Amino acid sequence: MYGVVTRNPEDIEYPEFERNFFEVKDVSGRSNEPLEDAVSMISCFGDNAAGSENDELVPVNPEGQEATRDRQFFDWAYVCPTHGGYREGLLEIIEDCAEVNGDVRLDDVGFPRQEYCYCDRCNARFEEWVETRHEAGEGPPPEETTVEDRYEWRAEVITEFVAAATDRIPGRTYFTLYPDPYGDHLYERAGLDLDALEPLVDEFVVPLYDTHYGTTYWLETIASGFRDRLDTPMSVELYAVDVDIDNLLHAVEVAEAYSEGVLFGYDASNARAALRRQDAQTQEGVEW
Repeated sequence: MYGVVTRNPEDIEYPEFERNFFEVKDVSGRSNEPLEDAVSMISCFGDNAAGSENDELVPVNPEGQEATRDRQFFDWAYVCPTHGGYREGLLEIIEDCAEVNGDVRLDDVGFPRQEYCYCDRCNARFEEWVETRHEAGEGPPPEETTVEDRYEWRAEVITEFVAAATDRIPGRTYFTLYPDPYGDHLYERAGLDLDALEPLVDEFVVPLYDTHYGTTYWLETIASGFRDRLDTPMSVELYAVDVDIDNLLHAVEVAEAYSEGVLFGYDASNARAALRRQDAQTQEGVEW
């Protein structure tokens, strides 16, 4: 099964794609109206515009460094998942999109990295969580907490948000995963507890982006890692912009061996050309 991921409404009309994903809110903060014939994609906690307009939204590490695109390792600015006003706004967007098309894809869900967030709001909520657990006999006293307790609290924050989001999605819930299936990496990095999220999600999407796909062994190792890790269906999303068609088709062959479907990101024309060539290669020719 092939699909397209796009910002262009006209791309969803192409017959080569069985599924269409349309960016309603992206990491820039730009928004579009949802489309009836496409799954709405919503960047949840990635938002350059919101972060630049309100410092209170931006996560900070223990040194007070903000998770913005001006810092190393960040391609966009993040929003703290504990900010109530922003969270409620996200849920409203999700609900509005679900009224147009019942399927919704949640992008950029989670904390920025392991060392986030230590804003005053997060610190207060973590302390309250620790005290509540300790009083119930389920955790250590506040003075004995470790980073593992912080990870557990963060995972509960994210799971609660996803549960609230899926309550507003009557159709399929798609969920984008950072491409690291191994060990507790997603749990520690972003607060994603896959065991808790799987009952809430209908299909995960793993973007495995490259501008060349000259080699694909790394694509196979990541895709196979997720296949072993997940019970929930998974699709692989490939980058299609200006990628050589033969290389893109080779990447497709690898991706579809481990996933339910393959999505092409942000160049429907190149993706269509690749699929047409693939179709031509499978046709029986006639020799004269």
